[in-house]
Amino acid sequence: MISVAEARAAILSAAEPIDAENVRLRHALGRTLREDLIAARDHPPFRASAMDGYAVRASDTPGALRVIGEAGAGNALQVPLAPGECARIFTGAPLPVGADAILIQEDAVRDQDIVTAPQIAPARHVRDAGIDFRAGDRVLTSGVTLNAVSIALAATLGRNALTVSRRPRVAVLGGGDELVTPGDTPLADQVFDSMSFAVAALVEQWGGGASTAPPLKDRGADVARAIAETLTPNDLTVIIGGASVGDHDHARPAVRELGGEILFEKVSLRPGKPTWFARIEKNLVLGLPGNPASAMVCARLFLRPLLDKLCGQEPGASTRTIAARTRSPLAANGVRETYLRAAIESDETGQLWVKAAAQQDSSLISVFAAAPALVMRPPDAPATAEGALVEVLCP
Repeated sequence: MISVAEARAAILSAAEPIDAENVRLRHALGRTLREDLIAARDHPPFRASAMDGYAVRASDTPGALRVIGEAGAGNALQVPLAPGECARIFTGAPLPVGADAILIQEDAVRDQDIVTAPQIAPARHVRDAGIDFRAGDRVLTSGVTLNAVSIALAATLGRNALTVSRRPRVAVLGGGDELVTPGDTPLADQVFDSMSFAVAALVEQWGGGASTAPPLKDRGADVARAIAETLTPNDLTVIIGGASVGDHDHARPAVRELGGEILFEKVSLRPGKPTWFARIEKNLVLGLPGNPASAMVCARLFLRPLLDKLCGQEPGASTRTIAARTRSPLAANGVRETYLRAAIESDETGQLWVKAAAQQDSSLISVFAAAPALVMRPPDAPATAEGALVEVLCP
């Protein structure tokens, strides 16, 4: 049985970033950038007015100035300002040649074509060329996840398409005779399959594309056939359940039957001890426990960094913990690294606080709705008093 860190290292060492593709900017949200974006020109590319008012020569103020024209955004005034002249100007418009300051509209007194201006300092209300970024600047770096701001930056660079990681294709298989697809009618000894839907949603939330199938029956041949069918079209197969030590746990034997290598099959972790990982030639297979809380915790600990690695992101970022204070005492921990479902909040000073849920049974799903954070308790951690600092993995 290996540690959480050793298990994660084994998973990441087996994975390589997948290929890239070119997508239109409109469809790049949430994708991982696979190229550096370098500015071809300054932005803004000209000195511009930051306010509505009049473009003036600061050396002409205070005094009366003659209005010779108008400059608007996208409509520069082509005539330079001579001494004693000004031009009506609007926010974002390029400064006319000769102008070096803006007299804001509220401070101007205009009588027909004559504007009386107070003293104005040079560069007042002027945006210099290149104040956002300069030609040659690296504006976005390969490996970032594209959000609304980074898409705006790419558009500002004039890019209408970007090179990004292809979305990892992930097959999610849930299994067990006790499971029935939501919408079907369960027997008295059956429950609805929730984790296939939850894990598929997490895959898509974390940048992948997921496919699901009806729950597999507890028959070894059926499990092996289902796994084999996922290998060619997908980058990763996630199998939920069927990984403990019972007579009906067929997942790992099926992988071995298909020629796969089990890289590890138990983790010193609570919840989630039965987590396992395998490779079938170039295909990766991650086995998650069947209990809902265990599956969700282990998806957070192992599936997310694996998807990060496949997408070309820095995989350690998603599993870094932060410090918070506990609202309640915590009992001494056992020999396994333990993750407690907990609610997290901040007080008026900005201090983060967590409160571990009273119920930590690994079969419970409802706990996650109110307690989405995970308090990490190291092996053999001593009892912790209320108010003590603990390490937390945020949702």
